[in-house]
Amino acid sequence: MQEFEKSISFDGRDIRLKVGMLAPQAGGSVLIQSEDTAVLVAATRASGREGIDFLPLLVDYEERMYAAGRIPGGFIKREGRPPEKSTLTSRLIDRPMRPLFPSWLRDDIQIVATTLSMDERVPPDVLAVTGASIATLLAKIPFNGPMAAVRVGLVGDDFIINPSFQEIETGDLDLVVAGSPEGVIMVEARSNQLPEADMIEAIDFGYEAVRDLIQAQREFIAALGIEMVTEAPPDVDPTLEDFIRDRVTVPVKEVLARFEKDKNVRDAALDDIKETVVQAIAELPEENSLKAAASANPKTLSNTFKAVTKALMRRQIVEDGVRVDGRKLDEVRPISCFVGVLPKRVHGTGLFNRGLTQVLSVATLGSPGDAQALDDLHPDSLKRYIHHYNFPPYSVGETRPMRSPGRREIGHGALAERSLLPVLPSKEDFPYVIRVVSEVLSSNGSTSMGSVCGSTLALMDAGVPIVKPVSGAAMGLIKEGEEIRILTDIQGMEDFLGDMDFKVAGTDTGINALQLDMKIAGLPMNVIADAINQAKPARLHILGKMLEAIDTPRSEMSPYAPRLLTIKIDPDMIGLVIGPGGKTIKGITEETGAKIDIDDDGTVTVSALDGEQAKRARSIIQGMTRKLNAGDTFAGRVTRIIPIGAFVEFLPGKEGMVHISQLADHRVGKVEDEVAVGDEVVVKIREIDNRGRVNLTRLGIHPDEASAAREVVAG
Repeated sequence: MQEFEKSISFDGRDIRLKVGMLAPQAGGSVLIQSEDTAVLVAATRASGREGIDFLPLLVDYEERMYAAGRIPGGFIKREGRPPEKSTLTSRLIDRPMRPLFPSWLRDDIQIVATTLSMDERVPPDVLAVTGASIATLLAKIPFNGPMAAVRVGLVGDDFIINPSFQEIETGDLDLVVAGSPEGVIMVEARSNQLPEADMIEAIDFGYEAVRDLIQAQREFIAALGIEMVTEAPPDVDPTLEDFIRDRVTVPVKEVLARFEKDKNVRDAALDDIKETVVQAIAELPEENSLKAAASANPKTLSNTFKAVTKALMRRQIVEDGVRVDGRKLDEVRPISCFVGVLPKRVHGTGLFNRGLTQVLSVATLGSPGDAQALDDLHPDSLKRYIHHYNFPPYSVGETRPMRSPGRREIGHGALAERSLLPVLPSKEDFPYVIRVVSEVLSSNGSTSMGSVCGSTLALMDAGVPIVKPVSGAAMGLIKEGEEIRILTDIQGMEDFLGDMDFKVAGTDTGINALQLDMKIAGLPMNVIADAINQAKPARLHILGKMLEAIDTPRSEMSPYAPRLLTIKIDPDMIGLVIGPGGKTIKGITEETGAKIDIDDDGTVTVSALDGEQAKRARSIIQGMTRKLNAGDTFAGRVTRIIPIGAFVEFLPGKEGMVHISQLADHRVGKVEDEVAVGDEVVVKIREIDNRGRVNLTRLGIHPDEASAAREVVAG
C-alpha cells in the first residue's frame, strides 16, 4: 500500500495516522500516534477452521520496554509473560470490536497492538482501541464499524478528553467510552463516588468525541479509496432447523412459563427437551436427508435450540414483563450475607449470596514490602491494594483442568479492584498492603459484582477503615425491534441470551466503577442513562442487606494480622539503618523478629505479629537515628566494664562510655565498686568527640531529669 498520513485535530491534541510504511504483509495496519505515544495495530484474517461455530477472534496487546527507554528487569532481559495491564488492554480492545463482526463470520481474525513509543502524557490503550477499528477496515474484513474510543477525565468541575496519566491519577474519574455509529458499545470507568447524573453526562460527553473520531475514520478510509466490505452470509439449508424448531418450541415455552427459580431444575428440563430431538433424529430412516444433515452438522441442534430458547425468553420478557424465574424486571434475587466465616488465622472474610451466585472473599493484611511491583509501562510502580478473582469449574457444575488465571479472571478482579479503591484509607492512615481474593463458589450471573459485595464485607471484617461500604448490581437488556426492556440483577441465562451486561458498583453516595459490554451494535444515550438510574435502587437494596451482617469496620484486627508501627527518619540516615550489605537491618530483624520496610522519603514501617517485637525494633531504629546533643539524659543498661570505665547502652543499639571519674561524686577505686554488667543507670551525654564517640556521665543529673528518663524507658 502506498504511504499515506492523516492528522486529526482532536480536542486540542493531534492524533496522527500513518499507513503503508509498517507491517506490509499484515491484512491491514496503522501507526496511530498522539504526542510521543505511538501504537502499531495490525489486523489479519485467515480461512476458518473446520467445525468452528463461533468467531475465533484473538486480540493481543503488547508492550515493549524500549518504548519508555527501559530495559526489562530480571536475568533474561526480555519481555516475558504479559503483565496484567496488557491483558486488561487486550480485553479493552476485544470488547467493543467483537459485537461488530457479523454473527455468521467464522474466519480466524487476529488483532495485534504494540506500543512502540510511550509518552507519559498519553496513555496508549484508547489509541489501540481506535487503531483496531482502522486496521480492520484496512484489512477489508466484514465489520459493522467504524468504532472508536476515548478516555474522559474530570479535573475540578470540567470533563476533559484523553487526559494524561497525571490528570487521571489526581482526578475523580477515569472513563473509557467506545462507540459505533449505532451508539455506545462499551464503557469502563473508575470514579470517586460520582453521582449518577454526572456519570451520564460524562458518558455523553465522551460519545460526542467518539462520533468525531468515527467520522474521521470514514474520511481516512475514503481518501485511501477503500470501501466498507459487505459479504453475504453463507447459504444454509433450513430444513433441519425447521425440523428442530417444530419439536422444541412448545415444550421450551412451557418450561420457561413455569417461572422455575431453581436454575438446575430448569436446565435439566431443557436438556430433556433437547434429548427428545436427538432421539427423534436417531429414529429416522438411514436414507433420510435430515439424518444425514444432522450427522454432517452436529452443532445445528445446539445452535437451533439456543436460538429458540433465546427468542422465547426474550418474547416473554418483552410481552409479559416477567422473567424466567418469575421476577419483575427490576427485582433483585434473595440475598444473604455473612462475615467471619473462617477462623481468625484469616484476617477477614465475607460470604455473599445472591440467588444461586455465591462468592467468598478473603482479606489479608501485609506490610509495605508486600506491595506488588509493576513491570509495565504504566508510571505507577507499586500496588498496595491487590484484588484477585478465581472461578473454579465446580462453581458451574463442570469439570475441566485448573490453569493459571485467564483474561476473564483478570478482568473481573480488576473491576472489583476499581470498585473498592476509592473507599480505601490512605497509606498515611493505614499503611498496610491489602490483598483480597474472591473465590466464586457458585455462579449464576454477575459474580464480579458479588465479588465487590463480598470483598466489602471481608475488608470490614478485617478491620480496614474503609470510607464507605460498596455494593454492585449487574443490569441487562432485551432489545426486540423498537422495544427495549432493562433488567435488574441479571442471572446467567439473561446474560447469555441478552444484549447487554452492565455492571454498576458504588456507595450510597455515587458510582465507583462501571463496566458495560454489548452484544449488539450500540445503544443510544437515553437507554444508558435509564440503566444507570435503574441500578441505583438495586445497589441500595443490596447494600442494606450487607449492612445487616456488619455495618462498620471492626475496631480490632485479627490477632494473627501483623502490627505495624511507622516512624520518620532523616533520609540521609537510611544508609545507617540498612548498614553495609544490609548487615544492620538484618541484625535488627534477627534480634526482634520484626520486618522492616524503608521508603526513599525516610518512612520506616516496622511489622510483626507480636506488638512488643515491633516496638523493640522501632526503639532500636529511633535510637540509631536520633540526633544526640550534649546534656541529653537517658536511662540505660551497663553492657560491659573495662578498667577505666563502663559502657552503657543508653539507646537501643547505641553505647557510650562513662569514665571512672564520672561514675560518682567521690573517688572510685574500681569500676566494679559502683556498677555491674546489667545494672540500670541514668546517664547524661557529656560530650560527643570528633570521631562520633559518646562520653557519658552520672554526675550533675537533676532528680527530675532522672525521673523523666526512666519514664521514657517504661513507656
